[in-house]
Amino acid sequence: MDSIIFSLDGRDELAKTITDKSNIWSPDDEQTTIGSINKQKFSDGEICVDFSDSVRGKRVYLLTSPNTSDEIMKLNLAIDAAKRGAASEIIPILPYFPYARQDKKDQSRGPIGAKMIANMLVAAGATGIITFDLHADQIQGFFDIPITHLEGKNIFDDIISLRYTPNTILAGPDAGSGKRVKRMQKQLQKRHSLSLNYVMMDKTRTEANKVDEMVIIGNVVGKDVIIIDDMCDTAGTLCAAAAELIKHGAISVRAVISHGVFSGPAYKRIMDSKLSEVIISNSLRITEELVEQVHGELKYTKTSDKITVISLAKQIAMAIASINGHVSYEALKSVETV
Repeated sequence: MDSIIFSLDGRDELAKTITDKSNIWSPDDEQTTIGSINKQKFSDGEICVDFSDSVRGKRVYLLTSPNTSDEIMKLNLAIDAAKRGAASEIIPILPYFPYARQDKKDQSRGPIGAKMIANMLVAAGATGIITFDLHADQIQGFFDIPITHLEGKNIFDDIISLRYTPNTILAGPDAGSGKRVKRMQKQLQKRHSLSLNYVMMDKTRTEANKVDEMVIIGNVVGKDVIIIDDMCDTAGTLCAAAAELIKHGAISVRAVISHGVFSGPAYKRIMDSKLSEVIISNSLRITEELVEQVHGELKYTKTSDKITVISLAKQIAMAIASINGHVSYEALKSVETV
């Protein structure tokens, strides 16, 4: 079956890199090409999307991180266009899954935003999803279609091993990060033979994006701490955690963050913080404030004195190749790195 990938949010270079890498692993008769998409926005805000290339009978991949209402609408319109264009399969690639923080009811009469997004994509016609490091694992259960969930431990373990010192320990910034930290700990032991301890932090907040109190559970005196988390939005929690760790005797604090949302004062807070480095993926578009341009083919990109970006191109390409070739994603992980 022919496959075609469309970049909905303008990351054409990343789409090209993903395509080139996936074709190395995919069978010769299951190669992926890059398609062209037309996007319009009328003066009243209405959005229109159509494809320049035929999608009839093809497996269509839609690459986007729809973190705004317009991008979510654009994705749904693209799915509908592919369905009406007689695509055989329609698989959104969502490195950043929108509304993932709303994975349960936090108020008695509140919504479950992640479930609503899942319903929306399936109703539009998506036949599968590729996504990266969901805020909560249970979001996979919101879908009744196949989900390829790429985990952060497979993206960041190499660069953490390069930052390792005999004093290194891992840290979870809140109670919900325990599983993520333990998975990274096991990955570092398995792939790099590094045995790291970890500490946890407990925070309380009375409103969104504002931390009232933070407590460290464990000893960080004389340690090089690496915080593991899935998301950094305004960076308030992250910078407060770094300050608290340094206050309690840590030598240095780094952070490994799957999704660098970096809204509002985030960038300035990080630059002014006790953090020595923040490592993120390119799951979201890198803003001009961080770097003039980050190319998808680069594995490690230093965007400033404190921020390093790691490309997801290889892992997404492997996911596409596993679908195209009808093989296990895990089986491809043992293939020589390209």
